[in-house]
Amino acid sequence: MTANSLQNIFGQDRAITWLRQAYLADRLPHGLIFAGPVGVGKAATARALANLFLCESPKKDEACGKCESCRVFAAGNHPDFHVITKELIRYHDKTGKSKGIELSIHVLRPELIEPAGRKAVMGRGKVFMIEQAELMNPQAQNALLKTLEEPAGRTLLVLLTDQVNALLATIRSRCQTVRFGALDVERVRKELGRRGIDAELAADAAELSRGSLGVALKWIEDGVIVPARALLGQIDGLFAGSPPDDLPGFFKNAAEAYAQKQLERDDLASKDQATREGLTLYLLLAGEHIRRRFVEDTDPHELETACAAIDALAQAESYLDSNVNTSLVFQQLTVKLESRAVRVPSET
Repeated sequence: MTANSLQNIFGQDRAITWLRQAYLADRLPHGLIFAGPVGVGKAATARALANLFLCESPKKDEACGKCESCRVFAAGNHPDFHVITKELIRYHDKTGKSKGIELSIHVLRPELIEPAGRKAVMGRGKVFMIEQAELMNPQAQNALLKTLEEPAGRTLLVLLTDQVNALLATIRSRCQTVRFGALDVERVRKELGRRGIDAELAADAAELSRGSLGVALKWIEDGVIVPARALLGQIDGLFAGSPPDDLPGFFKNAAEAYAQKQLERDDLASKDQATREGLTLYLLLAGEHIRRRFVEDTDPHELETACAAIDALAQAESYLDSNVNTSLVFQQLTVKLESRAVRVPSET
C-alpha cells in the first residue's frame, strides 16, 4: 500500500466507498467537487485518487506503488499532477501587489486550462486539484466550463471547497459533488497523540477544531490553542459575573503572535491582513464557545447575556471587515461585554 492510498483516509467511509465503486466500474466523473469542512481529508483523498488514477499497474482500487508513475508521485514531482493553490496568485501577478485572495483567469489559464489541453507527459492521463476552489472568481469559473465539458484525453479535475455554494451553478452541474463530514473529535485527539503531541494540547486542539485534523494541526503549529483557552476562560468568567480582563490587550497580543507565525511561513504575506485574520479567528472561537451555552444553559438571564455577547462579537467582526480601527473595535467590544456580564447574586 502506498502512502497516498484511499485506505489511509479515515472518518470518510461514505465518500471513499463511493469513489472506490465509481473507479472500479470505470464510471469516475472527470469533474469532482469534494465539499466539506477544512482539514477533514479532502486534499488527502484527492491525492490518493490522483495516485490511483495515474498508476500504470493499479491493483483493483489501489495504486501499485512500484511503477514509474507511483515513484515520481511519491517524490512529489509527477508531471501530470497539477495542484492549483492560492499561493500561485502572487506568482502570476505581474504587479507584485496581489494579496492572494482571488483565483483569477490569469492563474487558471496557465495552470489548468492550457495544460489540460496538452497530452499527458507520462501517458496515463492528467489530474488537476484546485484547493479552496471558492476563491475562483466568476470569470475564472466560466473559463473552466469548457474544460469540464470536454476534457482532452483522460483527465480528472477535483475541486476542493468548504463553501460549495460559492461555486457557480454551472460548475456544480458539470461535476459530481462528494460530501465530506467533520471527523469524530475523539478520533482527532487520538491521531494528534499518535503524532507525538502532548495529551492536554491534543485534547484542546481536537475540541476547538471541532473535528478537523488539518485545522487542529495548523492551530497547534501557529500557537493558537493556549491563547484560545485563555480567551474562553475569560468568556466563562463573563457568565460567572467577572468581566473580561484587558480584552483589547489580549486580542492585540494574540493576533500579533498569530500574524508573526504567518510571516515566518510566508515572508510575502501582509502583516496587516494576517493580524486581522488572527483577530477574526479569535472572535469566531469566542462566538462558537458562547453558542454552546444555548444548549447547556436554561437560565433566561444567561441566555439573554449569551445573545447579547454573540451580537457584540458579530458586530466587532463586521467592523474589522470594514477596516475600522482595531483598538476602537475591541474597546467597544469590551464595554458591551462588561455591561452584559451576569451578576452572581450574593448570599444574604
